[in-house]
Amino acid sequence: MLTKLTGGKIYDPANGVSGEVRDIYVRDGKIVAADPSARADETYDVTGRVVMAGAIDPHTHIGGGKMTIARTMMPEDHLKDPVAHTDLTRAGCGHAIPSTQITGYRYAEMGYTACFEPAMLAANARQAHMEMGDTPMIDKGAFVMLGSDDFFLRQLTQKEDFQRIKDYVAWTMHAAQAIAVKVVNPGGISAFKFNQRKLDLDEQHVYYGVTPRQIILNLARALGELGVTHPLHVHGCNLGVPGNVETTLGTIRAAEGLRLHLTHIQFHSYGTEGPRKFSSGAARVVDLVNKCPNISIDVGQVLFGQTCTASGDSMRQYAISRSASPKKSVIMDIECDAGCGVVPMRYRDKSYVNALQWAIGLETFLLMEDPWRIFLTTDHPNGAPFYTYPHLIRLLMDKSFRNDMFQKINPDAAAMSILPSLTREYTLDEIAIMTRAGPARSLGLMDRGQLGAGASGDITVYEDNADREAMFATPEYVFKNGELIVRNGKVVKVVHGATHVARPDFDRGLEKSLQDYFSRFHTVQMENFKLADGEIIDGGRGGLVVQPTAPRVS
Repeated sequence: MLTKLTGGKIYDPANGVSGEVRDIYVRDGKIVAADPSARADETYDVTGRVVMAGAIDPHTHIGGGKMTIARTMMPEDHLKDPVAHTDLTRAGCGHAIPSTQITGYRYAEMGYTACFEPAMLAANARQAHMEMGDTPMIDKGAFVMLGSDDFFLRQLTQKEDFQRIKDYVAWTMHAAQAIAVKVVNPGGISAFKFNQRKLDLDEQHVYYGVTPRQIILNLARALGELGVTHPLHVHGCNLGVPGNVETTLGTIRAAEGLRLHLTHIQFHSYGTEGPRKFSSGAARVVDLVNKCPNISIDVGQVLFGQTCTASGDSMRQYAISRSASPKKSVIMDIECDAGCGVVPMRYRDKSYVNALQWAIGLETFLLMEDPWRIFLTTDHPNGAPFYTYPHLIRLLMDKSFRNDMFQKINPDAAAMSILPSLTREYTLDEIAIMTRAGPARSLGLMDRGQLGAGASGDITVYEDNADREAMFATPEYVFKNGELIVRNGKVVKVVHGATHVARPDFDRGLEKSLQDYFSRFHTVQMENFKLADGEIIDGGRGGLVVQPTAPRVS
């Protein structure tokens, strides 16, 4: 079947196309070379419309135990934004933490066709993939967490051969069916269990005697040599702590040229200037990132309203639990290898801290020179629910609107921000890079995030509306693998996307040591710990896309 979109203005940065009027042809789920003589089975006249690839969210918490905990502990959230059952879609609910199926519908209705869970614990991978499998409409994948797990920390303590460390990283990616690796508060989740309340970059873990710097360098080097496309995804030390800008700058320098992705960097860009000892460090952080091509970032933008923070960083979640709104929280240990903290949060524009967090995120976006190395996120749901993205895009594209919003925030916070002096307005090209081409390149999704021949037929069509929030909130058409799934912002067909994984090579001899370790310390045997392909694709929940990696380096 051949589908043709005719007359649209194409924004496809991956192929150097900016606003050109071109026709797009899709056959059997893939974009094919233009052929004006071909007779299309379906034609969509999108004259004057903006056409982009399907959007990609590289950091959104859509699977795993923390979301289940959040839904359970916030029944009041279930009363907001209920969705009725229709002939096509299932019923659901949730504002800050929507149910799995509603998450898929809402992402697709905004023009998103792929989303990635950034914090999957290997011990909880089966449940995380089940939740993602229950999320329709979108491709998905997950980053497995390492860096506070006992086996890895023992390897560092015992100064094991680096090849064995690489083998363990690769084995874990296979076992958890992951596309990338994330480190959360490196070593800090473990240190918290030994009653340490902080762990800075060069501070030793009280039990294992290793530092976050050692953890980051070993993991980053391992992923580079294993050929995993996405760099180590780093949730650094001291999240949310005034003065943590120094730790963030130190982390960037510590990379020693190795590729790192610093996630939700807004929460790591705080200074101590001013009478309240809380200030913006965005300019200092971005200045260094601009000079370091090995570093990419996403922002974790705070937007005002009710949400729920959910993180593997149990150390920092415990610290902020006193600020919970409403007043409840869950802080837990998971298999002695990781942790979890769920803390409801209401961000208020009249709060000094919240208002400055909002400004810091926007300063970061506007100061970053290379849109290929910064991705649009709210760290859903930590900074705000994901469906606030259209509002965030308008803040970036419309200085007048941004100035109006700035006038409403806490005046003391406003006085500490350079935001009014930043005149930059993002272009449609830059939005397409930040929400499509950039994440696709970073994650190694060669046939996503672009509209060239051979790409997947994931396409979003927008009315070219001067109100960019309205424009990006309600696409006119969304296609998934060439099939029309959304019309005028409403689902018209329910589909299931693929799961993306990376499988770097490793020495299977490692499994003998792991079998002994699992027998001594774990509640399940090693073979039951590993997640099989059939568990992901069973029940018609989509296919499996295995990303190519470099051959094993001996």
